[in-house]
Amino acid sequence: MNDVSATTASGALLFAVPTSRWSDAEAAAKTPEELLLYRSNLLGSDLTVTNFGGGNTSAKLDGIDPLTGATLKVLWVKGSGGDIGSMKLDGFSTLYLDKFRATEALYRGPEHEDAMVGYLPHCTFNLNPRAASIDTPLHGLLPFAHVDHVHPDAIIALAASAGGEAATQAIWNGQIGWLPWRRPGFELGVQIRDHVAKHPGLRGVMLAGHGIICWADDAKGAYENTIALIADAARYLNDKLGAKPAFGGQAVPPLSPEARARVASQLMPKLRGLMTGARPKLGHFSDDAEALEFVNSRDFLRLAAIGTSCPDHFLRTKIAPLTLDPAKLHDEAYLAQALADYRDGYGAYYARCARPTDPAMRDANPVVVLVPGVGRITFAADKTTARLAGEFYGNAINVMRGAEAIGGYIGLPEQEAFDIEYWALEEAKLQRMPKPKPMVGKVALVTGGAGGIGAATAARLMTDGACVLLVDRDAGVLAEVAAGFQKQFGRDVVRQAVCDVTDEAQVVAAFETCAREFGGLDVFVANAGIASSAPIEETTVALWSRNYDVLALGYFLTSREAIKLMKPQKDGSIIFIGSKNGLAAATNASAYASAKAAALHLARCLALECAPMGIRVNSVNPDAVIRGSRIWDGDWRKERAGAHGIDPGAELEEHYRKRSMLKRDVLPEDVAEAVCFFASEASAKSTGNMLNVDAGNAQAFTR
Repeated sequence: MNDVSATTASGALLFAVPTSRWSDAEAAAKTPEELLLYRSNLLGSDLTVTNFGGGNTSAKLDGIDPLTGATLKVLWVKGSGGDIGSMKLDGFSTLYLDKFRATEALYRGPEHEDAMVGYLPHCTFNLNPRAASIDTPLHGLLPFAHVDHVHPDAIIALAASAGGEAATQAIWNGQIGWLPWRRPGFELGVQIRDHVAKHPGLRGVMLAGHGIICWADDAKGAYENTIALIADAARYLNDKLGAKPAFGGQAVPPLSPEARARVASQLMPKLRGLMTGARPKLGHFSDDAEALEFVNSRDFLRLAAIGTSCPDHFLRTKIAPLTLDPAKLHDEAYLAQALADYRDGYGAYYARCARPTDPAMRDANPVVVLVPGVGRITFAADKTTARLAGEFYGNAINVMRGAEAIGGYIGLPEQEAFDIEYWALEEAKLQRMPKPKPMVGKVALVTGGAGGIGAATAARLMTDGACVLLVDRDAGVLAEVAAGFQKQFGRDVVRQAVCDVTDEAQVVAAFETCAREFGGLDVFVANAGIASSAPIEETTVALWSRNYDVLALGYFLTSREAIKLMKPQKDGSIIFIGSKNGLAAATNASAYASAKAAALHLARCLALECAPMGIRVNSVNPDAVIRGSRIWDGDWRKERAGAHGIDPGAELEEHYRKRSMLKRDVLPEDVAEAVCFFASEASAKSTGNMLNVDAGNAQAFTR
């Protein structure tokens, strides 16, 4: 994940040393614009160079003025909010270079530099809608044709160390300049430009607390200069790290992988339930090498308190993490007080630093939670952001390791950190973000998730922004369905667990996976099913037991575990997939129908018991959902056709369609809509209810 590879003899993790991946053959046929993109994608896809969304690249290229037809210089620079590893050409903003440089005449000094951002749209070339980033002046004011600004761990380790300036001189012997901390913006661009003018022949400039900016006259030269500089820094730091253990050596032994996973599964729902806010948060757990090396070390608490230094890091992680005592994780009063103390501390930080014109205080809950022996847990509004926050804190750990090796890690002054976090320009970016989908922040677990109704339900919930753990006993089909959803909705929002709902140990393990992967559970859909048809005198004990094992015992085991996860949150929605036959008698299906009836009554009992916990329990009763159903693809289809004396092919579907009052087919997507209603806030005041999705069947009327 992060910028580390092997370890030293003392056990410290080493920085990975990047090598050039430039291909002359691949680059040969590209236009200048395409070469800029190629260079950018190479840099951004290499985690030794930059992290997701970090860094920016530019080129000053010839363009044709659409109004005059004249050839002029156009500044192509990564636009606001993009990621150089995955962006396309439309991710670059384009500006008239002469117009942009002319804005310097309007610059009134550092206290007014935010106003300069307002001039950038007036410099737009060819009506490009991509907004220019705050780093545009760093590129546009320099004379070089190709400029890279990146934040590799090895570079930031120099930039965030008390010995960083001396190390920069030692590594590059004056070829790389050094500027003290200055937040990104027009003033920093002016300072870099002026520094370069005073020191001709530089390959780049180190920006304290931030990263490096470097350049060349062509795309390949710029790329290889950037890679070479990072490699130089990594080799220097690795040499220094070899002398002694990182972070003062180990103070706490790590738990076993199984124990770490179990602790995370137990702890994350508790923390999630204690976090305040209008929406629930999603969690991400990591016990990677960086996390364990840091949280188990002697210097852990000292360094964690300093906080992250690079703006890219603390904008994702908050300035400092919450650290927990591993001996007290089972003490809920301790956890509640720890979170309350963190929020109070964050509020005090805001009160010390905020000015009357600053935005209102944002969420005061921690983003990063560190536990010795266990690892790193991160929480955010959505799963992707939670994962990225964890990765960025992993980068921060790497930075601390390197910085400590050459003179001591230093964070930004508190006021400077606050001014970045509550920067008006960052606030404007947040305000421009689209409104989240209604179920963002929600976690759902769906049993029978690889079947027709289960998969349709999962898709419907993910369409509204939920994360879903798919549970099914058929590993092959489950993997296929999950892979399809990952392509459709993204890898972050879907997970899978093979589980037979009649096996208590497997059920417990599946819900532990949900807690560990997402932080908790908000919606549980009990959908795993079975169906059988036989006259009563031909119904064996094994057949009877199999129906009750899946439809009664299975619903009991899974809902019990769901309630355990929902109870700390004082909120949740459980939806049982029942059946018309749970209400209406069925010929030759006594085992199935009575087991479904038992499940429906279990739902009513749970609705009564769970209401004081804030947990709602409702049921959806489908009928004859034939298309996409694995149950109807088996013996059940033939058995029900035989019970009605009809052909099991198209005639069976026609039979059920005509039997309904509305004369319509019932599809998995129809059931999914009903489930989504009970899962959503639209049914926040409904519990103990049944909703029939059967196209109308008088026998199944509940009253």
